Order: sequence, then structure tokens, then C-alpha cells
Amino acid sequence: MNIKPISEWGLPAANRPLIIAGPCSAETPEQVMATAHELAKRGVTIFRAGIWKPRTRPGNFEGVGAEGLQWLKRVKKETGMLTTTEVANTTHVFETLKAGIDILWIGARTTSNPFAMQEIADALKGVDIPILIKNPVNPDIELWCGAIERLSDAGISRIGVIHRGFSSLSKSIYRNDPVWQIPIELRRRRPDLPMFCDPSHISGNRKLIEPVSQKAMDLNFDGLMIETHIDPDCALSDAKQQITPERLTEILDKLVVRQRESKDAKLTEMLEELRAHIDEYDNRLLEILEQRMDIAKQIGQVKKQNSVTIYQPGRWGAILKTVVEKGQKKGLSDNFIEAIFKAIHQESINLQTEILNNLHDETPTDFRG
Repeated sequence: MNIKPISEWGLPAANRPLIIAGPCSAETPEQVMATAHELAKRGVTIFRAGIWKPRTRPGNFEGVGAEGLQWLKRVKKETGMLTTTEVANTTHVFETLKAGIDILWIGARTTSNPFAMQEIADALKGVDIPILIKNPVNPDIELWCGAIERLSDAGISRIGVIHRGFSSLSKSIYRNDPVWQIPIELRRRRPDLPMFCDPSHISGNRKLIEPVSQKAMDLNFDGLMIETHIDPDCALSDAKQQITPERLTEILDKLVVRQRESKDAKLTEMLEELRAHIDEYDNRLLEILEQRMDIAKQIGQVKKQNSVTIYQPGRWGAILKTVVEKGQKKGLSDNFIEAIFKAIHQESINLQTEILNNLHDETPTDFRG
């Protein structure tokens, strides 16, 4: 994949964070223009608005349709801002290209559908336009990567991603669980990929937009897409997660944008010394894990010889309870400890399963245990 850095996208400003702002939905010409002029006064250079808004269930406001594209053309003409909107099918692609929309984005539901992604990619062949791809609805990094690859294979070189969080059945303060480790892993795989955060959809609540935005900056995101409405309480869609242009300015003014690399030789030396300690502990951890898995294999052989099941829920429940309690005393979070030991337990089960499948001819069955 040949993906251009955001500095080569031809944007009016590519400082970090690059801000994309505007209402969830284009509702009326008056609402769009009033919001756009307020944002332009505050230095925003990219204006967003949803034109097609299919909802989970019919009967709610589902967008104004192609008519709203003319409002976005007026935004660009009167303010100079670039414009962006969501496309979910080939008709949307053709309509937006015809209207001269500057940037397109793919929504979470569309990213989750390889058939739709391929149709959009085919429709964009030979078109030089920036595309932003939201993460799929569920926490599946391979679906996200697949959507990126389909557009890249179609010849699109200005590709970025938007982290908007993931659906979850567990209770949370967020509308969509951030699961930050997934965009972190995506950046590890593709460090050249421009990455935006959508704190509005992660939060679902305007009170959380500021801390989520700061988290994104701390994790080295390139920009933010924040839903901003001239009168958010009266918005026809997602009113609770939209903010006013004034509030957007307040949030951006408070953001701490840390440098990605330091040129301070003393600081660099200090970090390298601390990282050397980390490397040492990592090596020790690997040695301990190797030793633990050797014991797991021995247990697997004993279970095989004595026809004992691999998984024993009582034993596993006691282990997990004990390590979580010990972790708490050491200042380690429950989620952290559970994640580590669940992974260790699963690997132990995998190893013991291999023993049962591969050693059936090596050891006679012994029922004495």
C-alpha cells in the first residue's frame, strides 16, 4: 500500500491536531451556514455534516439527502473551508464527487461490510480524493485493515482512519467502548496511516468529549472529528453528543498537545536508560512464562494419563480470584490482571489440548489418579 502522509494531502493546514467539525446532520441551510461561519471564525478548516443518515430503525430523521450537498458547496464558497460527508454506497459516492465534496468518510457499519466496501472502492477507481475510514462496529482490526486495503488497491493514496469506538454489551460511561489497544495496534502495523479520533461517537455525551480528546492526543493521534452544532440541544440526530462552536474552542484551548519526539539529549538519555530496564524486565517475564508453560505441559501429560479433563472451572476460578486480589494490593487494575491471566490460561489450555491430540499413542491410560 502506498499511503501518503497527511502533510501531502494538500490540506490548508496540517498542524496537529487537525480539526474536522460540524453537525451530525445537515438539517437546514440556515443551521449549516450558521454553524459553518462560527467554526470558520475559530480557525476550523474542514467542515463535516451528515447528508444521508439511515438510523438503526426507520421513523427518525434520516438526513436531507443529496439536496444537502448544495449547502456544503455554499459552505466552501462562503467560508473557504473544505467539506466532508459520509458515503455508504456507490450512489452516495457519485453524488458527492459530482458536488465537489473534498473529503469522504466511510461509516462504521459500512466498514463492517466487505461487499459494500468493495463496491465503494470500485466506484472510486481513478479518483484522487482523501478517504477517512471509521473503525467497524465490532472490535475487529482485520475488518478495518481489509477496508483500508480495498481502497488502497483501488488506487487511493490519501487514506486515513477514524477511531469512533466499538459496540459493547457491557455497561460503560461511553456510547462506544474506546478499546484503545485496537487503534494502537493498527498504528503499530501502519505507522504511516493518518489517524483521527471521533470523541463524539465514543462519548455519546458532550461532557466526555474533552477527556476523550485529550486521551487521543496523548496517544499521538493526528486529529479530531468533533460534532459541533449551532444549537445542539435542538439537533435532529445525536443531540446529546454535540457541542456548540464556543465549547469546541474551549476544549481545543485546553488540549495539551505533546511533542512526538524530543531533541533534548539529556531527556533522550534518561528515557533510554529507563527503556533498558523495561527490556530487562520483559526478558525476565518471557523466561518466567516459558517456565510456567513447561509446567502446564507436564500437567497436561498427567491429565492425559489419568483421563482428567483439561478445563477445571473450580481451579481456574480460584486462581483468577487470588491473582486479582494480589494485583489490587500491588496497585494493578482488575482488568489488567484478568486480561493477562486469561491469556495465560488460554495458552495453557491450548498446549494441553495439543498433548491430548498428539500423545495418544505414547502413554498408556492410567486410571489410578
